[in-house]
Amino acid sequence: MANLVAVDSKSHKDIKINNTLVEAHGKNLHLVPAVLAEFTHIALQQPIVLTKNGETGQFVCAGMFGFEEGENLFWQNQQWQGLYLPLQIQRQPFFIGEVPIQPGKEIKRENDDFLVCIDTNSPAISTTEGESLFSATGEETPYFKQAKNCLVQIIQGELDNQMLIEQLQEMVLIQPISLEITFINKKQTRLNGLYTIDKEKLAALNHEKIFKLHQLGLLLPIHIMIASLGQIYSLIDKKNKQLAHN
Repeated sequence: MANLVAVDSKSHKDIKINNTLVEAHGKNLHLVPAVLAEFTHIALQQPIVLTKNGETGQFVCAGMFGFEEGENLFWQNQQWQGLYLPLQIQRQPFFIGEVPIQPGKEIKRENDDFLVCIDTNSPAISTTEGESLFSATGEETPYFKQAKNCLVQIIQGELDNQMLIEQLQEMVLIQPISLEITFINKKQTRLNGLYTIDKEKLAALNHEKIFKLHQLGLLLPIHIMIASLGQIYSLIDKKNKQLAHN
């Protein structure tokens, strides 16, 4: 279980992050949340799908790395084998924490109402090897600044994702993925709980709606999502090769 505490230069001056172990945070993830800004990178190897948050029921964009819970076909020989490491894994063990509003204070969120937290239970944390968060004089290191930038990309990306999903729902463009797969060992699996974009409905949109998607910068991500589904066959191939060696 994660134990999040706010990062500060005094309490964490000796903390180091082992980047090799950061990658291990994704070893058991078959779906990894993704934001629009990284769609192009993820689509090089993985399908980008929609799934539903188990708690809220809201749609979430995700890269698909395996066919079942706990399976990441890009984690092999204790190493990340993919061309690109998703932001949600890159940012480990850092999280965004929200500063509680003091009694009597006006409820108004600004940039300084959020702070960077660290999961003190993360296996990537070390005091002997890895990247430091602060210099000897207490200044943020380039590594820590980059980690914070990664968090900023995720925050902005979540807003972009929300806009995409709202438009897809408004234009009724979301459809379930229907695909039954038979692997080399004759075991069958059916993709459940995953969604994609209805190409026929997209093609049938009037010029006004297409122009709206273009103006919002959503047309390219939509086409990337559709094209990325072809990577499911690459995943099947990786799974079959894994089964053949077991």
